Amino acid sequence: MHYSNNPIDRHALISRHNPVYHAFQPDSPLSIGNGRFCFTADITGLQTFSGELFPLCTMAEWGWHSYPDIPPDSSGLKLTQFNTFGRMVAYPFDETGQEALFKNLRQNAHKFHLGAISFFRPDDYGDPDPAVFQPVQQKLDLWEGILYSEFMLSGHLVQVESFVHPVHDTVYVRIRSELVKNAQLGVRIIFPYASHKKSAADFFSPQKHKTEITGKNSRIFCIKRTIDSTIYSVHVAWGKGNSGSFNGNHSIQLVGTGDSDYLECSVRFAPVQIPAMAGFEFPAQEEYPESESFDEARNCCTAFWAEYWSRGGAVDFSGSVHNDSEELERRIVLSQYLTAIQSRGELPPAETGLTCNSWYGKFHLEMTYWHSGYYALWNRSEALIRILEYYKKILPAAKKLAASQGYRGARFPKMCDPTGYNTPSSIAPLLVWQQPHPILLTYLCYRAQPDPAFLREYREVIVECTEFMLDFLHWDEKTGRFVLGAPVIPAQERFDPRTVLNPTFEVEYFRYGFQLANTLLRLLGDSPRADFEKAAEKLATPAVRDGLYLAHEQCPETFTTAPFYTDHPSMLAMLGILPGTDIDRNIMEATLDKVLKDWDLNSLWGWDFPMLAMTAWRLGRYTDAFRLLLLENPKNTYLPNGHNMQTGSDALPLYLPGNGGLLIAIALIAAGCDGTDPVAVPGWVLRAEGIKKYI
Repeated sequence: MHYSNNPIDRHALISRHNPVYHAFQPDSPLSIGNGRFCFTADITGLQTFSGELFPLCTMAEWGWHSYPDIPPDSSGLKLTQFNTFGRMVAYPFDETGQEALFKNLRQNAHKFHLGAISFFRPDDYGDPDPAVFQPVQQKLDLWEGILYSEFMLSGHLVQVESFVHPVHDTVYVRIRSELVKNAQLGVRIIFPYASHKKSAADFFSPQKHKTEITGKNSRIFCIKRTIDSTIYSVHVAWGKGNSGSFNGNHSIQLVGTGDSDYLECSVRFAPVQIPAMAGFEFPAQEEYPESESFDEARNCCTAFWAEYWSRGGAVDFSGSVHNDSEELERRIVLSQYLTAIQSRGELPPAETGLTCNSWYGKFHLEMTYWHSGYYALWNRSEALIRILEYYKKILPAAKKLAASQGYRGARFPKMCDPTGYNTPSSIAPLLVWQQPHPILLTYLCYRAQPDPAFLREYREVIVECTEFMLDFLHWDEKTGRFVLGAPVIPAQERFDPRTVLNPTFEVEYFRYGFQLANTLLRLLGDSPRADFEKAAEKLATPAVRDGLYLAHEQCPETFTTAPFYTDHPSMLAMLGILPGTDIDRNIMEATLDKVLKDWDLNSLWGWDFPMLAMTAWRLGRYTDAFRLLLLENPKNTYLPNGHNMQTGSDALPLYLPGNGGLLIAIALIAAGCDGTDPVAVPGWVLRAEGIKKYI
């Protein structure tokens, strides 16, 4: 690879990867958003045709709901007792005999679809027929953040512009057609009941929720939406020459009045009462908010996105002769966009972000690194800092969780909602690799923008997080070492938690976490902790058998029988995600080769491919790193919209950890890591701006 210092034409870089469609793409719809709020549209630019594989949702990070017939707490939950080095510790692990309660506690709280915005034909009383909508072209202009859609209907051209305001959770729409002027085409907003399922919506239970008009004038409806204990507001505004009506059945209709062939509208969503978001402040709601005109809002949108693309990191592969350079560049650009529109809020994102529900819309804190770690490396650390604020908010809950199990410090959960509640599961409560994330992510932010005041803000999180890690270890007198053991489930979720001892990645991540915690304390001018240093020094070393790194010390096989060669090959992350200072590179290289030869690569997830590439890169196998990023595999598929689709029994239409992971790996390739210099790789020409070195 040749590194070029020529400046990047950022507009050209971004624009050449604008998604452009000329036909229906139901499995790859396009989304617009502002980082906290997201709207996914079909070929019409609205949500006219519901998707099966890929739902069309309107979602906000604050949009949480709980079913009222589910117990509000876990007081009736029976915990499973595990022998933890002679001490019994209870976990919400076994659902036998309490399946309904487990299910209920996992379903609540869940994100939901705020409302569908679609086309309708006033004289057509049925659902729109996709056969009569003839796509002409749809383009998502990434530089502007605007979705342009054109289609033919009844012999007339319909032109649509849609975008989301960069500050307010508002969808703006402008439609131009003779059909509007003749009142033969209008816009309908339909409000559903909430659902924990992938679609996040139930349009067939009108009796379970309320839609009330609380105020109106000639060009606006103020709406109060009540879904059980969740309340939010909707302000629907329309332009001159248009009119609006409410049919009393959770539906607003907007049509032209014959004065213009334009229909302009805005739909603004805002939280009012969201129990799951207790502790998060919502701005006061105005009954008649001053609504920006379409053009004013449009200018605001385009200015935001031009500045966003101009300020952050950029990587350009133009000039490369490798056949896959354009595809890799496309994935990089679209991954930046997709994470930007749904992963820049106050909460860690779900694995499907704000596009649809996965795991009830809850977020998984072991994925925070893959979702958001790249922000600190791509000159966008402010987005990662907002996510780090969540750890401060749930620190009391994390300390309570640790104390309930007899541990010091703060134990951050794996799967949770905004409250930080530790969701019961046969896997989630026993994972620990999410624990060092706040330490590493804080360090990455500090490296990007060194500021002791920032570091001081997170001192308590760092110390309490590390205190738990220290107390979770067990001192083994016989071997004279600290061990990390049962019950624990490694990142490779394929082992009986009662038999796991010293999972290799977790051991190294804990060791690095202890070292990093002391580094951060020194940067603050504080004395390093001797007990942290001792833990790092005396912690068990990664297990090796037959010249290969094992998943854990008591692993019964070495990549030879199922399930031991499926799921995440997390032992590779010791020299990839982590700098692996003490890792034997020869053993790691043999382990990587064994994984590539014998592992069930179809069982991987989207972030595994960047992880493999990072290990290869650190081993000096630069061509392999590119090959692994682009490896043909169902789980490494990037759709025309840029989403990393996941197939198999856990099929997901998108998977944002794959997008974020790709951007971390590219930062390592583009800027290197501590102590490394750029490396030339045949066939590749790389220009990079604003990318920080990795650890």
